[in-house]
Amino acid sequence: MAEGIVIIDKAADWTSMDVCAKLRGILKTKKVGHAGTLDPMATGVLPVFVGQATRGVSFAESGEKEYVATLRLGLTTDTQDSTGNVLTTAPVTVTAEDVAAVLPQFTGEIQQIPPMYSAIKIGGQKLYDLARQGKEVERKPRAVTIFELEVLEQMNEVDYRLRIRCSKGTYIRTLCHDIGQVLGCGGVMASLRRTMAAGFTLEEAVTIDDVQEKGEAVLRPIDSLFRHCGEYRISHPRVEQLCRNGNPFTIREELPDGEYRVYGMDGTFLCLSRLESGKMTSIKNFFGA
Repeated sequence: MAEGIVIIDKAADWTSMDVCAKLRGILKTKKVGHAGTLDPMATGVLPVFVGQATRGVSFAESGEKEYVATLRLGLTTDTQDSTGNVLTTAPVTVTAEDVAAVLPQFTGEIQQIPPMYSAIKIGGQKLYDLARQGKEVERKPRAVTIFELEVLEQMNEVDYRLRIRCSKGTYIRTLCHDIGQVLGCGGVMASLRRTMAAGFTLEEAVTIDDVQEKGEAVLRPIDSLFRHCGEYRISHPRVEQLCRNGNPFTIREELPDGEYRVYGMDGTFLCLSRLESGKMTSIKNFFGA
């Protein structure tokens, strides 16, 4: 059975679920899931997990992400992006310096009101379902973190290319809308490309056509998701048995506390574990059925 991680460079007009459905057919397995939904208009890095690797989806979703987006000034829409119905228009008199000057207001921990066109549920209903019915409900602000935010270039009088490094849950559409509000002319997101997610970059991504051509050869090993963690290799059968039974075990080596990729005696990746005061405790197992 196919097993591993494939970093897809998602094309425009595909949903993230479309990608998973296509990969199920190509790789002939039902166990496929993605980390970090991309809207149909967005392109770029979409980590997809196959087989046992699906156990790692939650770890991938929680990490930092990086995007390159086009901020278009002078209008607002009901979706906060250029695909929506135009609500307002306004002349754009701001300069590149004006745009750069307001970005510090959106750096660090900020509050965002989720857009109506989102999958968040309120009262058991997804917001985008309510929005399509012409309804708008009150949404509570959410804290997100913008680690880095900069103007890469001014493309024309109204379009600016931005680079954003942010936390899970950040809506780039809403960020563009809010920047436009502060500038006084309105703004929408005109394009979006994710350049990094779960530590994987565009340089590591492949297309659906690549998967169609090469099949399982494009799959990365599960432990590549945790390549930023330390590595620990078990050297005794009894210790490996403890690990495989889900029990913590004591190590004799002097190693700093932290998270480790734990491997069995034959080199098989067993689990992500946390070492604390000489005791190794499993966080998530990746062996067995």
